Amino acid sequence: MSESADDELLLSDDERLHALNVLSEHYAAGRLNVDEFYEQSSTVASARTLDGLRDSFRGLPGGVPLESVEGFIRKIQDSERLPAPKQHSDAAKVSPQLSAESEIASLKRRGNLVESLDWIIIGVTLVTFLILQFVLDFDYAWIVWPSLIFTLSIPRMILHYSDSDEEVYEELKEADAKERKKRLKKAAARIQELERRNSRTDE
Repeated sequence: MSESADDELLLSDDERLHALNVLSEHYAAGRLNVDEFYEQSSTVASARTLDGLRDSFRGLPGGVPLESVEGFIRKIQDSERLPAPKQHSDAAKVSPQLSAESEIASLKRRGNLVESLDWIIIGVTLVTFLILQFVLDFDYAWIVWPSLIFTLSIPRMILHYSDSDEEVYEELKEADAKERKKRLKKAAARIQELERRNSRTDE
């Protein structure tokens, strides 16, 4: 089947809903403003063919989250749509705004890594305590808990992650979560509105 014929493949309701959910993720991430999201989601909800989705996803990372494979339409999942991060080859050309954004991104990456390592260290410490206490019957198994203070500080020292960095990271994480929650609520309401509109049209 030719590419033009593939573009004319008809979409199912489930495939349109998948495209709407991906569009909602882009809106929640801040790539679309509310007007753009409302306009594009309306277009996606009423699209009949694969080609009818292309303009709505133009310029968005990953493009259209559906593809044609041997005459069938296949959903493209999150892991396949994520673009590789771009590296700046010339630091001197980075604007102050990009520099600030890079600093925030670096803080978020380090904060996320420290957070993950904290859980791993706590888990390993707990397992060690249980083995010493109940398997080896070691009377001083409790000594692993005071050592936790030191082991938790190691990733922070290696990553140059200070108490002030941790405080800022928590504030950023909370702000991101609130903004994402607000956008997702709007996106969910919009999808429900479009689904109701389409069901009335079908009747």
